Amino acid sequence: MRKALVLALVSMLFAPMLSLLGVAVLVNPAVTNQAVCIASGVVLGPIPDELEVTTADGTTFTLSRTQLTHAATIIETGARTPGVGRDGILIALMAALTESTLRQLANASAYPESAGYPNDGDGGDHDSLGLFQMRPQSGWGSVEQLMDPRYQAAAFYGGPDGPNGGSPRGLLDIPGWQQMDKGEAAQSVEVSAFPDRYQNYEPVARAILQALTISSGTGGSGVPGDANIPETTRLVFPLPTGTYVQTSPLGPRTDPITGEPRFHYGNDWAAPDGTPIFALADGIVTYAGMVDGYSGQITVEHTIGGERVATMYIHMWADGIYVHAGDRVIAGQHIGDVGSSGHSTGPHLHFEVHPGGAGAEAVDPVPWLAAHGVEGIDAPTAGGPGCAY
Repeated sequence: MRKALVLALVSMLFAPMLSLLGVAVLVNPAVTNQAVCIASGVVLGPIPDELEVTTADGTTFTLSRTQLTHAATIIETGARTPGVGRDGILIALMAALTESTLRQLANASAYPESAGYPNDGDGGDHDSLGLFQMRPQSGWGSVEQLMDPRYQAAAFYGGPDGPNGGSPRGLLDIPGWQQMDKGEAAQSVEVSAFPDRYQNYEPVARAILQALTISSGTGGSGVPGDANIPETTRLVFPLPTGTYVQTSPLGPRTDPITGEPRFHYGNDWAAPDGTPIFALADGIVTYAGMVDGYSGQITVEHTIGGERVATMYIHMWADGIYVHAGDRVIAGQHIGDVGSSGHSTGPHLHFEVHPGGAGAEAVDPVPWLAAHGVEGIDAPTAGGPGCAY
């Protein structure tokens, strides 16, 4: 039964690439992906277990990891939304802190079904739900939608790609919000009966943003292989959805260049030259450069399920490597581009997974990824060409 389950997961995850085996030419999404790459200067880092914060009126309290995880959702959603930037994220954090203290609240009295979705307790405020206390009757969304923190964050930001189409108005739908006082901007979205309370949480929002974000792509002189690496927040497939074809799995094979028997220590996915490569998970880059002067490689150390795991990304061109040893990266970050450097017959990503760290034995990435619930994405979370930090 366990083998059958793993096979089913593998089939679900890799069915799209198997269906592409007969396709002679793949469409390269690199240009469109880079166009939406994050340039907000905000990159999500590891989430601490707790954070002590103080409001403008001097009240001190401690935020839990659950609350900080919701804050991370707001930060990440804002960083991925064009036009939001750091100020927009601060406003969103201020609003969620004021409305729910960063708790995803159900409302069983108004919507009994809301208690059936993951939640941090019952709010019971009229017919409001979730982090931003949004009301289904006001058009913010269905109960199911509003019980999803990512949906709520996207709805708060609004804009042309927001889920509400400008009604109700999200932050980006409000003319001149950038020039407003941040508390006033939050009130313009929330339309609260108590408009002055948002400003009290600005110092808390700033503390959260400081604690949960990192600088990336700035280089690093150290190789912190023994550093304490916090548990990753997500797992992301290393290539954009629908861009790759599996060409060679892990195991013994005939070397395509020498024709001799040789063990292949990773999995190869063919993709067009320049296709973005994503970091599988949060972690620290321990190597980035050309191995023996001719084969591009990035090695990242992660903590996944409480275990140290290293991933390796190989065959990038020298100018297709966007991180440095010592950089902290986040899941889905654009760390490089597909190339064909080194021992390669064409553009592809050679990908390895080493549970236990870079010095441990490699495992077959395909069932490992399927068993760990990897997420497919179309565009990078952060990093890559044209991004400012």
